[in-house]
Amino acid sequence: MASSEPHSLAQLPDEMFSIIKAASAGIAPRLGRLSLPGRKVIETPHYLAITSRGAVPHITQDTYVRDTNISGVYVGLEDCEYFQQSTQADSADVYTYLQNERGPAQVPPIYKFNPPDGASPLRCFIALPEISLLVLGARRIPPVAAPSANPNRTDSIAVCTAVGFKTLEAVDYADAAKHLQPDVVVGLGDVPHGRSLGSKRIEKATDRTIQWMSDHVQSRRETAKEHNAKQAKLFAPLLPVSCLNQQYYIESLTGELADEVSGLAIYDLISIEDLPEALQHLPRLDLTAPQTPHEVLRRIALGMDILTLPFVTAATDAGIALSFTFPARTASVTNGSYTEALPLGTDMWPAHHAIDVSPLAEGCDCYSCTNHHRAYLQHLLAAKEMLAWVLLQIHNHCVIDRFFQAIRQSITDTTFVEDAEAFRKTYDSAMPESTGLGPRIRGYQFKSEGRGESKKNKAPFGRLHEVKEKLPDSALPDADASADVLEEHGFAEKQQ
Repeated sequence: MASSEPHSLAQLPDEMFSIIKAASAGIAPRLGRLSLPGRKVIETPHYLAITSRGAVPHITQDTYVRDTNISGVYVGLEDCEYFQQSTQADSADVYTYLQNERGPAQVPPIYKFNPPDGASPLRCFIALPEISLLVLGARRIPPVAAPSANPNRTDSIAVCTAVGFKTLEAVDYADAAKHLQPDVVVGLGDVPHGRSLGSKRIEKATDRTIQWMSDHVQSRRETAKEHNAKQAKLFAPLLPVSCLNQQYYIESLTGELADEVSGLAIYDLISIEDLPEALQHLPRLDLTAPQTPHEVLRRIALGMDILTLPFVTAATDAGIALSFTFPARTASVTNGSYTEALPLGTDMWPAHHAIDVSPLAEGCDCYSCTNHHRAYLQHLLAAKEMLAWVLLQIHNHCVIDRFFQAIRQSITDTTFVEDAEAFRKTYDSAMPESTGLGPRIRGYQFKSEGRGESKKNKAPFGRLHEVKEKLPDSALPDADASADVLEEHGFAEKQQ
């Protein structure tokens, strides 16, 4: 799919991020342009696709290039398994993989991979196209909250790996960022995901984050002095409290760290409400994981530039085809008020779609809608074919691309406030409920609640054990038994 807003490298501005249009003062939506050499120019506000184990879920890299217009991706380092620095390894193998007790220690493949010509090991390892922006953070989005027994520590944070929660030391994270060579790296912050920061905890988190960022910056400066190598742009994490409550950290960002900080990573909207003017010019990466388009609009109204949207893949997994537009289509209006909100998407599981040959969303020109229809997609879902989620993921990302393109046009036309209010009145506040069983949930996607919790993945087949409990001593039905008898014995369901 061709880009709707092409730019040549000759047109790139000198700065990585430039603000094109913004309110003269205060918090407000703004237009910007993010550009790095060799990468697609990203007009902001825009979004990053969230990856799982290095890939956008359900989309192979050839499909990524051919059928989507995704401009950049976010990768969580914890997806690269657990690692710790080895003092005896050489520079190429400075990480030691700690498997479970049954397996020997070994180096993860990504840290042994050294592509030719100094290319990014991470980009080549996950086969990400050269024009796509690559952003690296410590935790995936959304992160799984660490249990109280594994909190962040003085020199490390807790990360969720394939073998449970482990610690990621700040020095190892900085070394990993240097080796993997992303375009943008989010600095390590003492952010206790899933928990609030008390007054004493804020002071501790501030001190830790200042220390970690200072060490990371010092390491970058030493690398630049010794090797004069290209380094990733560093985005400073803001703690999930007001800037006033992390004043000493803000002062360090505007002081001794200012020349190394190229952007801000936001974990709570309260952090930008009193953002000092000295940091206003930096691009803002939203890591607050909005759950609906309404929450996206709220963040853009506060001046967010780049967002991560977990609800896109969540909708795909649920079998929902997004269908909202911006500005909003006309809803039912009676006496000047909206009477019936439109759904944000369509649940594709119900059987009535089996005879519907219309596209997934009216007027959509994505690959899925121009080559297939609802009946085919419903058949794929009913048959549990993985192609169903591939087509839904292509479609949903296309809807999001148009959504952000229309948002940028609305800001240009100075009608964003009115358009956002109309969108709020027109569409449901929540995503539709799914009526089907999506792909299997993986262990790194949720936190175990302990003994007695229900299974996250329902068994696709469960008839046999029910029959065993129901008729333990019953004889097999006769070969000439009727459909009613077979159903009574649990061998099949009678079709009406």
